[in-house]
Amino acid sequence: LEDSDSFENWEKLVRAAESLEGGLNRNSSPQSIVATREIYDRFLAKFPLLFGYWKKYADLEFSIAGTEAAELVYERGVASITNSVDLWTNYCSFKVETSHDPDVIRELFERGAACVGLDFLAHPFWDKYLEFEERVEAQEKIFAILDRVVHIPMHQYARYFERYRHLAQHRPLTELLPADMLSQFRADVENEGPATVQAGGQQIKAEKGELEIEREMRTRIDNFHLEIFSRTQTETTKRWTYESEIKRPYFHVTDLDESQLVNWRKYLDFEEVEGDYSRTQFLYERCLVTCAYYDEFWLRYARWMLAQPTKEEEVRHIYQRASMLYAPISRPAVRLQYAYFEEMCDGVELAKDIHHAILVNLPGHIETIVSLANLSRRHGGLEAAIEVYKAQIESPQCDHYAKAALCAEWARLLWRIKGSVDEARKVFQQNAHWYLDSRPFWISYLFFELEQPTSAETEAVQYKRIKQVHDDIRRKSQLPPLTIKDLSHYYMVYLLERGTKGAAKEYMTLDREINGPFSVQTTMKQKLSEDGQEATTQRRMMMENGHPGVEVDEAAIRRGENPYTKYYQQQGEQQLPSDTQVCPPTCFNNCMVDINTFVSLNHYVSRDQ
Repeated sequence: LEDSDSFENWEKLVRAAESLEGGLNRNSSPQSIVATREIYDRFLAKFPLLFGYWKKYADLEFSIAGTEAAELVYERGVASITNSVDLWTNYCSFKVETSHDPDVIRELFERGAACVGLDFLAHPFWDKYLEFEERVEAQEKIFAILDRVVHIPMHQYARYFERYRHLAQHRPLTELLPADMLSQFRADVENEGPATVQAGGQQIKAEKGELEIEREMRTRIDNFHLEIFSRTQTETTKRWTYESEIKRPYFHVTDLDESQLVNWRKYLDFEEVEGDYSRTQFLYERCLVTCAYYDEFWLRYARWMLAQPTKEEEVRHIYQRASMLYAPISRPAVRLQYAYFEEMCDGVELAKDIHHAILVNLPGHIETIVSLANLSRRHGGLEAAIEVYKAQIESPQCDHYAKAALCAEWARLLWRIKGSVDEARKVFQQNAHWYLDSRPFWISYLFFELEQPTSAETEAVQYKRIKQVHDDIRRKSQLPPLTIKDLSHYYMVYLLERGTKGAAKEYMTLDREINGPFSVQTTMKQKLSEDGQEATTQRRMMMENGHPGVEVDEAAIRRGENPYTKYYQQQGEQQLPSDTQVCPPTCFNNCMVDINTFVSLNHYVSRDQ
């Protein structure tokens, strides 16, 4: 496949494989069978939550290789999507039809009940279980199954209770209640005392016979069962508020509506407040079928599970499933959280390996590198963290913008952790000329100087440092004008709050330069001119209706230089693609070209991110 992430392409490929030789069977060619199996295996490895395709794969294997091959596919399917009511129902139905051992079939049903029995829409599974027990005429098993089901809030709870109540009238008392409760009910009936009967002028006490005692006990047990029904009805009604809003209870690659995500959040809130561990865990598993590609639910599940006692292994399993199957590497938040969890569990080397695995796929990912550096510092000291930054900055796989941000983080580490202001300043000063177009670098540099503590005696020295950084930002950096403007505003606030007598003059000059019209922005006009002279830009403005335009040199054009490069850089935009020919060289004869006449070229230009 050209695009291995395209679900539509995979579907077409599976359909094409299914139609090989008019449909595969035992007599199909080995090549077609092997190719189809490989396609299904790769498809379901990428999208393991598609229960319908597991069923189709099992049916295909049954037609090709028989019962055992189909069972292996079913086992893989229920291992991949353990809480699929449909898949478990299909698997158990297949087992009923292909096996003659009731105990083996019953064992499979019990496995399914443990996985999907609490589902609000589990009635197809329970119906199939009851149908099997009816087929083998195991009435006591039927009643036992119903005795479990009537306690579960589910969509069709009422019909199960009606059947349960009807069967209870004909089952032995020992099957209706646990032994301790049955003894308590009998004691209550016997303690009520015998009834009195009027015979002539005398009242005679009539002792209760065994039949009467059983009749009264059945009446009490029936009332007890009605209380169970009432509780189940209440619990079902409470959950229906959320269940009725679930429009897509299955997995699909398309995004969910925001209203669906909100409903899942509220439903999880509800179950967590209810406090039933089994029901809450089951709802999380249901949610993560529908919302498998949403990191927030994996992180929420792991955090909730971590709050439960002695559940570290379950938390690890959650992070592993999310990291290996569902959370894309382009969003490493889940993997980083997994690394912190392993670090908490004394798995420091594993935590580092998780970071390195992210960087293999996302070289230069700043958040991951900073996290790895901090991890190394926590367990290896400051020098270990610095080595991480140095290695990444020297790496050819790390891009220019990431290196600039890492330089700033390196300086911050020296400042905040080591407490060495001079070393941090040295890192900034030595690297400033490499990263003239990096916003993170210059923002960090300016704030580093602004946040240094001073006194009346040292303020003058620190003012010179801050002013120098600000001047470099305005005159040397290649930052977008809006970024320069924002940083200048911070410097202007500094002048008003901590400046000396001459601060007001400098403030007003900057205010004119930064907030005034372009005609009075001296520094900007100097940066836009080829020779660094304000007069050059001023001359062009007079010729081009008040806008500086772009000065074009024919010799530069013949050398392949783009006349708009510098202008766009100063405006915070990227250079035009090198293979883009703006205009034939013959058009330029040392003329002044107004940039506004080339608005149509803007589609070549992307904003500097």
